[in-house]
Amino acid sequence: MFYQHPTAIIDSGAQIGAGTKIWHFCHVMPGAVIGEQCSLGQNVFVADGVVLGKNVKVQNNVSLYSGVICADDVFLGPSMVFTNVYNPRSAVNRKGEYRETRVERGVTIGANATILCGIRIGAYAFIGAGAVVLKDVPAYALLVGNPAKAIGWMSEYGERLYFDEQNLATCPGSGDRYRLEEGQVKKID
Repeated sequence: MFYQHPTAIIDSGAQIGAGTKIWHFCHVMPGAVIGEQCSLGQNVFVADGVVLGKNVKVQNNVSLYSGVICADDVFLGPSMVFTNVYNPRSAVNRKGEYRETRVERGVTIGANATILCGIRIGAYAFIGAGAVVLKDVPAYALLVGNPAKAIGWMSEYGERLYFDEQNLATCPGSGDRYRLEEGQVKKID
């Protein structure tokens, strides 16, 4: 069972997971798949073919277009933007050219960020508010700016990681440890 606000429209054929909440003025198209325990804030649009994993939080005024796939525990900030066509023109039909955009587990995308279609955002990456992401993002990376640039690394807990001379870091919030090797961060079990 899921919650649907009376003003929300859920088209026949959409799949909605148990415990999900769909708030004011949302529209979920047929063929959309939304996992368990998700939250869609006010004025969210979910197109046919979009897939959201479990516990995805979509804040107000976000449009999820065909080709967007979000894994579990993703946070999409208010008014952030996905695209699905690389070179749109009003007079040219490019519906057959939608590009898949993958957002891996635990990613945070800040308010008003823009994500170019056809890229992959690695697990637990953190995209700052207003960033414009034009290329693939490594796991745990912290990106800001326009165009977005990597300025550091984030833990799964959402804290900035600072690596020592042995390329080791400890998350100040969780105590989890991480290693930086050849430009990639890995959690140490």
